[in-house]
Amino acid sequence: MSESLQSEADDRALVGAIARGEREAFAALYDRYAPLLLGAAHRVLGSRRDAEDLLHDVFLEVWHKAAGYDAARGSVRSWLFVRVRSRAIDRARSLAVARRHGMAPAAEPDAAEAALVARAEAASVREALRELPEPQRRLVELAFFEGLSCAELAERCALPVGTVKSRLARAMGRLREQLRPGGQAP
Repeated sequence: MSESLQSEADDRALVGAIARGEREAFAALYDRYAPLLLGAAHRVLGSRRDAEDLLHDVFLEVWHKAAGYDAARGSVRSWLFVRVRSRAIDRARSLAVARRHGMAPAAEPDAAEAALVARAEAASVREALRELPEPQRRLVELAFFEGLSCAELAERCALPVGTVKSRLARAMGRLREQLRPGGQAP
């Protein structure tokens, strides 16, 4: 079975276990997808606090409605992302209306400036990632953009867990050095 099919089978098993009330399965699904879902919510809402609140609400819904998941309609990953995206869009619209009518605090101050700073920081991070050796860059990208644990990285990349950990530690050290103001990795 391919790795993606195995991962999807694992996700379906977790949702089934959640439907039976198994907290460990809920924690495993949360650990696997929360970072990715938080990023998606933050992109729509523009506020980390609002994104965290929304993620909490979505995972409560997953806990209560896991039995309603239908594998024939899509993967668990898609099911989660559709929930987050639709709830985030709804919340963004509701917040905009509430702010217009003075029923919610204004958007975070200097949101446009913060967005510009975030874009500049993202560009710096992308550049720093390009400077990493390919084996380190691949591990960092899989860990942060796909939310894989060290054990999952080791399995996917066919490496010992210790090698994964040491490569990640070296990569993070280089990134810290490169991203420090005026910093440049040796």
